[in-house]
Amino acid sequence: MAGVDLAFEEFGRQDDLPLIILHGFFASSRNWRSVAEKLSAEFHVYALDLRNHGNSPHHPLMDYPAMAADLLLFLDNHRLKSASLLGHSMGGKVAMWFALNYPGYVHKLIVVDIAPVSYPHSFDELILALKELPLGEISNRKQAEMRLASAIPALSYRQFLLQNLVLKNSAYCWRIDLDIFYRMAPNIIAFPDASHLAPFTGEALFIAGEDSDYIKPDDIAGLFPQATLKVIAKAGHWLHVQQPEVFIALVEKFLQHE
Repeated sequence: MAGVDLAFEEFGRQDDLPLIILHGFFASSRNWRSVAEKLSAEFHVYALDLRNHGNSPHHPLMDYPAMAADLLLFLDNHRLKSASLLGHSMGGKVAMWFALNYPGYVHKLIVVDIAPVSYPHSFDELILALKELPLGEISNRKQAEMRLASAIPALSYRQFLLQNLVLKNSAYCWRIDLDIFYRMAPNIIAFPDASHLAPFTGEALFIAGEDSDYIKPDDIAGLFPQATLKVIAKAGHWLHVQQPEVFIALVEKFLQHE
């Protein structure tokens, strides 16, 4: 499967060990800029925009084999024989699928608040709410935020989603292709069948939020037998935002340990 060239942000020194950060659904590298800057004190950090996100190309196919192919192309293009991977949510699934299929490229694996399973929830109503936003009537971001309030009650989540709303030629438009997101969302909540793959036996750290229920230990052990699970208190799915210092300390300790 041919990959696409991904946009990315780069932090740190060229001669430090490489660390690749993979964001979640609707996010982009910019959401990880603060974490990447802190980790760049000791690691050469690449924060990627996955396909159909941020400044990366749009493509009608968005599933984990395709996104793993993009990651493989990125590693090859940057002559990285191996790198540690840190993936959150959708990005965590990309990292897991990549590690299962290309284990030789993975130094250490960090998966943030997601498991290698298919989840029952749906993004349909959320994406339809974004599609129904009357962009021609929007003159500022605050108006968009208020119009979405009934469909998306959580202010922080509305603001997160509206990072994808951009101003071009004096008019608001979506940076992302919502039609692709709507068609491909079932692939994002799913996880491909891995029964034919050997477990990833490298070092792996799974980090969960105490107030999140995305990770269950039994979902990890079969495919990632060497994995350690750490839980961050007073944090949910966005634990790297809610408890950044604790999160970064866990990541650094895991990556530094040999």
